[in-house]
Amino acid sequence: MTVFERALARDQRIEPRDTMPDAYRATMIRQIAQHAHSEIIGMQPEGEWITRAPSLRRKAILLAKVQDEAGHGLYLYSAAETLGADRGDLTRRLIEGRQKYSSIFNYPTLTFADVGVIGWLVDGAAICNQVPLCRSSYGPYARAMIRICKEESFHQRQGYELLTTMMGGTAQQRAMVQDAVDRWWWPSLMMFGPPDGASPNTAQSMAWKIKRHTNDELRQRFVDMTVPQASALGVTLPDPELRWNEARGQHDFGAPDWDELKRVISGDGPLNHQRLARRRQADADGAWVREAAAAHAARSSSGGTT
Repeated sequence: MTVFERALARDQRIEPRDTMPDAYRATMIRQIAQHAHSEIIGMQPEGEWITRAPSLRRKAILLAKVQDEAGHGLYLYSAAETLGADRGDLTRRLIEGRQKYSSIFNYPTLTFADVGVIGWLVDGAAICNQVPLCRSSYGPYARAMIRICKEESFHQRQGYELLTTMMGGTAQQRAMVQDAVDRWWWPSLMMFGPPDGASPNTAQSMAWKIKRHTNDELRQRFVDMTVPQASALGVTLPDPELRWNEARGQHDFGAPDWDELKRVISGDGPLNHQRLARRRQADADGAWVREAAAAHAARSSSGGTT
């Protein structure tokens, strides 16, 4: 048994200077990079509503949330760098379409109710996915997830509070909330990835203790958590197969459209091209800042003055 295998068997963390298989390193870079990309791209759907928020309070909340997402991306890129990845290379891979980000961010935010539903459902699904990652085998990733999960939990409560307010408003506002729930429910279930039998990476990630639960286990946990919240909110989840199974002590629910998930992941979602185009433009617009920072660092290291 190798040192790496013994550490996993003892449920110990793998740290950057520890010996690890090349495949483990590559898997961690891929997963952390995809997570980081998702946080950065994920700023766009809600960011579109900052200038159209209905009140100064809602604007401040949304600004703070989008800022948090940027911070999450930075934590995660830093974690990837501990594995030897280059942040600039990861960004190039994203904007060239060679690395993925979460499919959920390729759907449009049509009304301000979408902001609340993203907080409730999307961040709720993220919490189910990410809390177990606080126990991931790779130390820097696990530690980054602790703060990220705390902030995501706050985001979920903010989203639910917004929806509660809207559901106590006009008939038009209640209809907006229900419409947003109808549109975001199935994409939220897809966030957990394909079903276990069709997931190419789950078995190895479980063996390496990167993941602690399978996609289907996490999806079930999310549904069981969300159904009573929907009832309290007064909305209907758009699944005719959704019902409590007394024998299992869990909810039965229908299957998402897995063909749609494949299309969106492959770049054929409603807003894939727009999301990446904006990310490319942001990268180009920030080039002068990166160049100035690099020049300043070079001058400082050579003993020059600014």
